[in-house]
Amino acid sequence: MQYKNLGRSGLKVSQLSYGAWVTFGNQLDVKEAKALLQCCRDHGVNFFDNAEVYANGRAEEIMGQAIRELGWRRSDLVISTKLFWGGSGPNDKGLSSKHLVEGTHASLRRLDMDYVDVLLCHRPDAATPIEETVRAMNRIIDKGWAFYWGTSEWTAQQITEAWAAAQRLDLIGPIVEQPEYNLLTRHKVESEYLPLYDTYGLGLTTWSPLASGVLTGKYSKGNIPSDSRFALDNYKNLASRSLIDDVLAKVKGLKLIADELEVPLSQLAIAWCASNPNVSTVITGATKESQILENLKALEVLPLLTPDVLEKIEAVVQSKPKRQESYR
Repeated sequence: MQYKNLGRSGLKVSQLSYGAWVTFGNQLDVKEAKALLQCCRDHGVNFFDNAEVYANGRAEEIMGQAIRELGWRRSDLVISTKLFWGGSGPNDKGLSSKHLVEGTHASLRRLDMDYVDVLLCHRPDAATPIEETVRAMNRIIDKGWAFYWGTSEWTAQQITEAWAAAQRLDLIGPIVEQPEYNLLTRHKVESEYLPLYDTYGLGLTTWSPLASGVLTGKYSKGNIPSDSRFALDNYKNLASRSLIDDVLAKVKGLKLIADELEVPLSQLAIAWCASNPNVSTVITGATKESQILENLKALEVLPLLTPDVLEKIEAVVQSKPKRQESYR
C-alpha cells in the first residue's frame, strides 16, 4: 500500500480506502463489517469513510462497534464522516452552526470516538451563510472534535467562496473535496476543480470508482445479479438510468482492453482513478472479502497504464472534459 498526503495537509491516507455507503446497515451488520475492515487493515488501508445519513446513522454505529471490538489503536486510523442530512426536524439538516455542532456530537456518539480525522459538509447549503458554516467547522476543529474539514459534491465556485470567507475571517478553509470520479464521470475533477489544486492545495477523496458497479462488467441489459446494489429497492431507479446502451457499449470496449492486459475490468477502472495525481485516495466499497482483495490488486495495475493504454481507454469512453478556452 502506498500513502499520499491529503491535499496540502500533512495527513497521510492510503491510496485506496473503504467506505460504508450502501453496505453497512443495509447489507451488512457488525460481524460482517469486522471481517471486511480487518481485511482492509491487513492490506494497509487506513482511511475509512462514513456519513450521518448512511443507513440513518446505523452505518456509523456499525463501524464504531466493529473498530472497538477489533481493538485497533485509534491513532492508526483516519476516519471521515459527513454532515448534512441528520433527521427530519427543521434544524436536523443543512450546514447551520446548530446542526454542524449537534451533528458532530451525534456522529461521535454513534462512532464511539472522541474525534474524527476529517469532517465533510456532505452537500452545499444555500440557506446558510457561508461564513456561518466556516466558523462552525473551525469551532469543531478548535474543540478537537475533528482535525480537518472539507466538502462533498460542492462546485468549484462554492469551494472558492468558502476559502474567501475563511481568509476574511482568518480561519481554515476546506482542504479536501469528495466528488464522484470514474471513467464515466470526470468533469469536476479534471476540469472544474483544476484551479483549486494549486491555489488552495485541495485534495480529493473520490467515490464510486466503479460507477456503482457498472464498471465491473457484471451488468448487462436485463441482467442484474440478486446480490448486487442495483437489486436493492432504493437503487432500481439508478440502475435504469445507468444501464443504457451507450454506457454498456463503453463497458464492453473497456472489457476488451482489460482482457488484453489480463486484469479484471474492476481493477483497471480503480487503477485509472488512482493514477490521477490530484486524487489522494479512492474510496471503494465491498460486501465480501474477495471483493476487497480484488479491489486492492488494482494497485498492481498502475504500472500497466502506459500512455498507449490510456489512449486506448480514452478512445473507448470519450469522456475526457475539453480544456477551458484561453483567450490570452
